[in-house]
Amino acid sequence: MATFLVLGPVCTRNCAFCNITPGTPAAVDPDEPRRVAEAVARLGLAYAVVTSVTRDDLPDGGAAHFAAVIRAIREGNPGCGVEVLIPDFQGDEAALRAVLDAQPDVLNHNLETVPGLYSRIRPQADYAQSLELLRRARGIAPAIPTKSGLMLGLGEEMDDVRAVLRDLADIGCAIVTVGQYMRPSRKHPEVARWVHPDEFATLAEYGKSLGVRHMFCAPLVRSSYHAAEAKEAAG
Repeated sequence: MATFLVLGPVCTRNCAFCNITPGTPAAVDPDEPRRVAEAVARLGLAYAVVTSVTRDDLPDGGAAHFAAVIRAIREGNPGCGVEVLIPDFQGDEAALRAVLDAQPDVLNHNLETVPGLYSRIRPQADYAQSLELLRRARGIAPAIPTKSGLMLGLGEEMDDVRAVLRDLADIGCAIVTVGQYMRPSRKHPEVARWVHPDEFATLAEYGKSLGVRHMFCAPLVRSSYHAAEAKEAAG
């Protein structure tokens, strides 16, 4: 398994936790889908995760490009699983449909943190909009599992984390990852708390009790870590 970042290395947003360079991105490379598919073939991958920077500069947020990458991987690598980790597309349902029409095996969109921290951690995003994207995905393509992820240690309360898990369970999210936030540099927010592994285990059991099919919770867990195994466990 490997993860590919598409649509360039520059993001139109500036989330506090992220180490991607913010700014004005370059034009989309139309040859990128072919090159990603070729890399998947050369690496002999059985599962590929495709993610991107956020491209608010594009009319569809890069949705058509995601779809082209999915189709290119499938054409060049029959049998390879494809998971996408998408931005929120500013709530554009047509953009979401374009990605789902390409039939990824899993559609992931990370909530990242609890609603009360969005103004500080994800100021250009909206919790309700991100949750709605996941709900819509289930409605548009119920056979495609949805997935989301959270970081702990940004100043959240555990009651707020449990509330997010309830929100995700209520919309039928199949896979949830929860990991420890780690400060990428001194310019990023400090770690508010190092969460004990036992707390991660407790959250995993709580999520499962709500009906989330696969909870993957531990300090070093990231959204694409063991993604193929998570897909298999979620069915």
